[in-house]
Amino acid sequence: MIKGLRTAIYPVADLAAAKAWYGSVFGVAPYFDQPFYVGFSVGGFELGLLPDGTPGATGSMVYWGVDDLDAEVARILALGATLHGAIQDVGGGIRTAELADPDGNLLCLIDNPHFDPSAVR
Repeated sequence: MIKGLRTAIYPVADLAAAKAWYGSVFGVAPYFDQPFYVGFSVGGFELGLLPDGTPGATGSMVYWGVDDLDAEVARILALGATLHGAIQDVGGGIRTAELADPDGNLLCLIDNPHFDPSAVR
C-alpha cells in the first residue's frame, strides 16, 4: 500500500546556499546535515537537498501545503524565488502556485481546504 508524501528531494548546485535558502523559506534548521545530503523536517515530512543532482524544473512537482497562498508566494519571492506558474484557482476552493528556487527546482504550493491532516499515515 502506498502511503502519503514522506520526502521531497531537490538537487542543488551549492549545498550551503540551498541549505540557507530553504532554512529561510521553511523557518527550520536541518535535522540531518552532511556533505552528501541535508534533510529538513517540515510539517512531519522531509525536504531533502542533494548536492550531486542536476537542478531544474523538469522533474517531479511536489506541492507543499499553506494556509495563505498569496502571503507565502510574496514571502518566498522576496527570498529570491521566481514565479514559474501564477497563482491559480484549480476548482473546489483549491489554489496553487509554482515557484522556482535559486537552482531552478520547482517549489510548488497548495492551499487545499479539503486536505485532512488526520488522514496522513
